[in-house]
Amino acid sequence: MKKTLGLVLGLFLIFGLLACTLTEHEPDIVAMRGLVKRVVPQYAKYIVLEQLPSDSVDRFELESKGRKLIIRGNNANSMAVGLNHYLKYYCLAQYSWFKEEPLEVPSVMPKVPNKVSLQARVPERFFLNYCTYGYTMPWWNWEQWEHFIDWMALQGINLPLAITGQEAVWYEVWSEMGLTDEEIRSYFTGPAHLPWHRMQNIDRWGGPLPMGWLENQKELQKKIVARERELNMKPVLPGFAGHVPPCIKRIHPDAPLASLGDWAGFDTTCWCQFLDPESPLYAEIQKRFIEKEIEMFGTDHIYGIDIFNEMIPPSWEPEYLGRVSRQVYESLVAADPEATWLEMTWLFWNERQYWEVDNRIEAYITSMPKEQRLLLDYYCERQPVWERTNAYYGVPYIWCYLGNFGGNSMLAGNLDTVNVRIERAFEHGGSNFAGIGSTLEGFDCNPFMYEYVFEKAWNNPLTKDVSAWVERLADQRAGKVDDAMRAAWKLLADSVYNKVSSPGQMVRINQRPTMGEYHQYYIAPTYRYSNIVLLDVLDNLLAAGSESRTRHFDIVNITRQLLGNWFGDLYADYVKAYKEKDYDHMRELEQRMTTILDDTDSLLATESAFLLGRWIRDARAIGTTDDEKDYYESNARNLITTWGEDDALLNEYGSRAWAGLTATYYAYRWREFFKDVNAAVEAGKPFDEKAFHDRICRYEGQWWRERIGSFSAVPMGDGVAIARKIAEKYRSELIERYKK
Repeated sequence: MKKTLGLVLGLFLIFGLLACTLTEHEPDIVAMRGLVKRVVPQYAKYIVLEQLPSDSVDRFELESKGRKLIIRGNNANSMAVGLNHYLKYYCLAQYSWFKEEPLEVPSVMPKVPNKVSLQARVPERFFLNYCTYGYTMPWWNWEQWEHFIDWMALQGINLPLAITGQEAVWYEVWSEMGLTDEEIRSYFTGPAHLPWHRMQNIDRWGGPLPMGWLENQKELQKKIVARERELNMKPVLPGFAGHVPPCIKRIHPDAPLASLGDWAGFDTTCWCQFLDPESPLYAEIQKRFIEKEIEMFGTDHIYGIDIFNEMIPPSWEPEYLGRVSRQVYESLVAADPEATWLEMTWLFWNERQYWEVDNRIEAYITSMPKEQRLLLDYYCERQPVWERTNAYYGVPYIWCYLGNFGGNSMLAGNLDTVNVRIERAFEHGGSNFAGIGSTLEGFDCNPFMYEYVFEKAWNNPLTKDVSAWVERLADQRAGKVDDAMRAAWKLLADSVYNKVSSPGQMVRINQRPTMGEYHQYYIAPTYRYSNIVLLDVLDNLLAAGSESRTRHFDIVNITRQLLGNWFGDLYADYVKAYKEKDYDHMRELEQRMTTILDDTDSLLATESAFLLGRWIRDARAIGTTDDEKDYYESNARNLITTWGEDDALLNEYGSRAWAGLTATYYAYRWREFFKDVNAAVEAGKPFDEKAFHDRICRYEGQWWRERIGSFSAVPMGDGVAIARKIAEKYRSELIERYKK
């Protein structure tokens, strides 16, 4: 009897150990174990991962047992959200989307006093925008991508846009169709401008694209999609949208091409050609591209195809629009029968005067099976298009927060409105409301807004109470409960973070100086709160008893905005004084403004997120020869300044409050402006704004073409100490101005 009992117990022990061994080798457990070791290696041996049964709803559980933290989830992605929940709400720590900013956690793991169980409210969580690949990611290496993919997993993102490396696919497709190396690489734009080439906006600008770039990005994309799939993400790969090189006519003279015309003022050599999907050639190219792409990168059968983004279709007839979209779909499923077509709906808002007539939207989006279509409602914090289109007539869609244009450095966000509008989508958005996402154009200085959006995708009750959520955010920024930090963030949430972002948001420092004769198209240096609020916020941040890196970022970020707002108000005084011929006051204002420029650059130099040197370092690192390195740097400088040719329509659209850029580009322009105005006043002549404008435009071109200045990629100085000095230096003037 004892032998039998011993045998049974032994078998149970063996089977138990075997079950544990098998569980530990489950792909989701293995992937999550790797993420834990990358994110919190110091906690790794105390974290136990357990897989819940797979079902239709993503969910996770957290529980402490002794010194161990148990994280359970139905897949690795859900477990990652569980880990992030633990980091944020128990460790009071935030994992930054910037690789240079380390995670700061307590030396002893906090316990979870009561078991936590949360589940996703929507199946799809989308992230990224074509533009992000230009304004933020063009120069990233694998280490930066690896860190960022971990960040996406922690936010629960499972539908990332994955468009890196597609030029390598196109190179092979066009080569096999008979185009030459020169024809193909000259058709591509420079690296930072590729998003707009991919969206059928521009060709050729900044090309030809080096062959080394194509190879580099192809290998990078293989790593990106492999890691994303390990973490239960479905990478959204590109499909063929009809964009073809004009020289395809050399091979197919009868191809029905239509010019999509002008975009942002680029000349006719940059205009894109659209191949009518009615042509058999369209389906042939789609099949070639999809097959080649799958061969290189695999597929999850979701493809981003945007036909007329910010462009005018060859015809506005509903029959034409319906026919074109149906044929694009047919070409896609012929290449991949399991395909889902994902498309952004920015065009329905941006060109609404055309789309919102004659049932054009309905004709365009309902001409194919709804279950194989997925729309991104792109700018819902300002205008949810689902509310203007009868919930997209039943076509599945994702509610998206945009939040940033051009990567501009500007405090912006509308927490309360985002909360209300997401909840309204849950209540009234229809059964085809499929997910929550974000379509930011560039990483910016308001990262918490995106984290809030993705937390809304889970049934965390805190997200429905913005005040409570902000209070916990303050704790995470401090790394502990701190009354001063909470007071600072309450002020920010109540006054600053309640307005929608808009294109061209920047401080006046970044604007090309003018007396009013020359206005740039994308310039919106306005703010809708009292600037004294930021001084009060800064005082609270400086009083906080925390040395966290997130507090450092907040102090630099708030001080940067405080100075930028004040500079803009002084500029308005300066223009007024000039018109009133109050030259003594002009000189006083000039002195203050130039001092602010110097202080701003010194402050920005202390924070890694605000360094021009990092952007240029990463661009040059991709080159394998000096010529290539110079080429990439020039392209990197161009995007964040003139964007295209000198004095282009998009000039300054990608402006940044960055150290180095402020000193050698923005400050130079302002000093030259003051010099020319003073010379005119002393000569008793009107300021010749045209002459100044032309000379500064030449300098702007020199700055990116000739690579004026060299810049540190490493933070320098103590940002907290500099911000404290700035607050004391300007306090009385700020109070006198803004507390009137």
